[in-house]
Amino acid sequence: MSDNNASVRSTTAEVIKRTNVRWTIVVLLFFVTAINYGDRATLAIAGKPMSDAIGIDAGGMGWVFSAFSWAYVLGQLPGGWLLDRFGSKKVYFLSILFWSIFTLLQGAVGLFSGVWALIILFSLRFLVGIAESPSFPGNSRIAAAWFPAKERATAVAIFNSAQYFATVIFAPIMGWLTAEIGWESVFIFMGTVGILISFVWLKVIYNPKEHPKINQAELDYIEAGGALTNMDQPKEDGSKKQGPKFGYIKQLLKNRMMLGVYLGQYCINCLTFFFITWFPVYLATERGLDLKSVGFIAAIPAICGFLGGLTGGVISDALMKKTNSLSIARKTPIVLGMLFSMSMVFCNYVDSIYMVVLFMSMAFFGKGVGALGWAVMADTAPKEISGLAGGLFNMCGNLSGIVSPIAIGYIVKHTGHFEWALVFVAVHALIAAISFLFIVGPIKRMELKPIEDK
Repeated sequence: MSDNNASVRSTTAEVIKRTNVRWTIVVLLFFVTAINYGDRATLAIAGKPMSDAIGIDAGGMGWVFSAFSWAYVLGQLPGGWLLDRFGSKKVYFLSILFWSIFTLLQGAVGLFSGVWALIILFSLRFLVGIAESPSFPGNSRIAAAWFPAKERATAVAIFNSAQYFATVIFAPIMGWLTAEIGWESVFIFMGTVGILISFVWLKVIYNPKEHPKINQAELDYIEAGGALTNMDQPKEDGSKKQGPKFGYIKQLLKNRMMLGVYLGQYCINCLTFFFITWFPVYLATERGLDLKSVGFIAAIPAICGFLGGLTGGVISDALMKKTNSLSIARKTPIVLGMLFSMSMVFCNYVDSIYMVVLFMSMAFFGKGVGALGWAVMADTAPKEISGLAGGLFNMCGNLSGIVSPIAIGYIVKHTGHFEWALVFVAVHALIAAISFLFIVGPIKRMELKPIEDK
């Protein structure tokens, strides 16, 4: 009996002594991701006074707005490769540093005008997109390295929710700076904040086995739960880790589970890009709201998306602890969330703006619950090329950011209304649910077949 008591006391002591460094890591990921989205939004806040000052018309601004997305998509595979080759800490640090520098430099575009201003601004936005491309694959790698499977969805939900709060955090500051100091100050402020946070990154982010504040109890805990703590460790023989072969992309694209995950993310992102591009236009044109009301009402679904994101992560991890099944834990919130998000179609049958806000808020809440793609990626990506797999995943997802706004634009142009545009978005939510239900199959870590050197 005394031996049993001693064992219980020993186990209890280990639990009490276990550090929680992993949650410090995810808090920093949250703030870095918020800055990431804040830098993307700078042009939305400062664009009008900037374009007036440097003489760029609406057509030119359209090109400038598109520069980021094209570069971001093109940079996904190289960004993922760099993460696998050199590790998350170094590559992500350089990513934050350079996207912040390119953001800051946009404050100097006022020195030019006309065509030169357009070329320089387009180039800087393009470079911001390239520099940001390793960010979300890096988030996924870090989550896979630091979190056991039963906590991973919550961790991913925390940093993923920063996209909803970036506007809430930074838009008032950027609006005040634009009005009181000038549009240039927006870029200088955001760029400076990013540069400072990049050096905080160097002080806080480590591989789990190298972090100065983690203890063995926490390390054992996350390793026992499936964390890939050796992801960025050097080889035991002292040789440098070789970068992944791009022939592995063929294996990723032939894997049914990964194809289903990529398709699902593309469809989920259709909802995201509708809300951040066309939703305010829908409120103003289809529902006749003034700009002030649009700004207020558009924030309500974003808050619901944030709450849905946290809810989805908590539900997923609770299911993981209860069932010990990744498939049940991840698919349940995704499928239910996507089906719930289809409620936006009901907006076509109501006239009350309050009902419109209700249905759109329900839709974005459902989208938040189902937005567990990065958790699934952390669960499934081959450990040798988790960055590359995440880059391909993010590339597929962000292709929706190019295709969906254009498709919705043509639907509205040819029909004169948004009814079929909402159906278009809702169908994507349905396809996402079908993809995870019937294409993905069992969720597990993909094993690579070796590729011979040529």
